[in-house]
Amino acid sequence: MTKPVLHTCARSRGLRATWAAEEAGVDIDLRILPFPPRYLAPEYLDLNPLGTVPLLVDGATRLTESCAIAHYLATREGYTPLAIAPGEEDYGAYLDYTYHADATITFPQTVYMRFAIFEKDKGWAEAGHAYAKWFHKRLVKVEQRLEGREFLCADRFTVADICIGYALVLAQSVGLDEGVPQSLKDYRARLTARPSYQRAFTREEEGRKAL
Repeated sequence: MTKPVLHTCARSRGLRATWAAEEAGVDIDLRILPFPPRYLAPEYLDLNPLGTVPLLVDGATRLTESCAIAHYLATREGYTPLAIAPGEEDYGAYLDYTYHADATITFPQTVYMRFAIFEKDKGWAEAGHAYAKWFHKRLVKVEQRLEGREFLCADRFTVADICIGYALVLAQSVGLDEGVPQSLKDYRARLTARPSYQRAFTREEEGRKAL
């Protein structure tokens, strides 16, 4: 079977996919691009007209959503403990938190980054900081879910933890950590201490430094 090819930028949402591959033991061809690839690697647009990362190419299969890629890698050869199957306890919660990660939590972070960091000179910083407050308020659902739990679903580490965990990693790296509750910081510390996360992060950093 041909290796899946993952195109991404180091520390982007693609880290979810790299991390999932390490957890699932899927051998991927990791290709790190300069950021932003639409300007610094224009040939990438031939593969993904959106110019976004990540992009997973696995034969005829192409995926561009980081949470979907993480789930795909965890189930590529059948369900693994990283995913929760229909009929299993917490199946609904698994789906909910996996989608919640990007749609509700990472979304305001990316708006904050655009307006308060990348384009702050255009006078949009105030809007960016408003989205930062939105992000912090939306953490309450995860905070309450983790009361008395080590992981989000089925008493084990799953893709839902990868997807939510990355959002918390991003918060730390872009200056949004002040509003993150201590319980979620502790949860993040548990997740990022996993050998699979450490391997994924190191692989991406090595690729970034080699550009």
